[in-house]
Amino acid sequence: MEREQQLIDTIVAAIEDKKGKDIVSLDLTGFDGAICSHFVVCNADSTVQTSAIADGIEEKVHEVMGEWPWRVEGKQVGAWVAMDYVDVVVHIFQSELRDFYKLEELWADAPMVRYEYEE
Repeated sequence: MEREQQLIDTIVAAIEDKKGKDIVSLDLTGFDGAICSHFVVCNADSTVQTSAIADGIEEKVHEVMGEWPWRVEGKQVGAWVAMDYVDVVVHIFQSELRDFYKLEELWADAPMVRYEYEE
């Protein structure tokens, strides 16, 4: 669990570095059939920012933890990027897509942490 928390903290720091918005993490460990133990979700104002956040996460996680994501999807389009670190999956949405898909509402019973930071 300590590794997962370090991974989440590193991902959140990378998102903050690229000015990602509305950052939350959802703890899915209590759900049977969940594909991972945690989701980290944020949104961005543009496809360029979405891709920049994804790149920043890859670089920072590799620098701090020596890991690369197992799989990254959506980076070419940049509207919704999913990054799979096996135990932690990151979702980076353009703001309007996050409002449409409401991922947090699908896991409404999951314990959630909201991250606030100074711009």
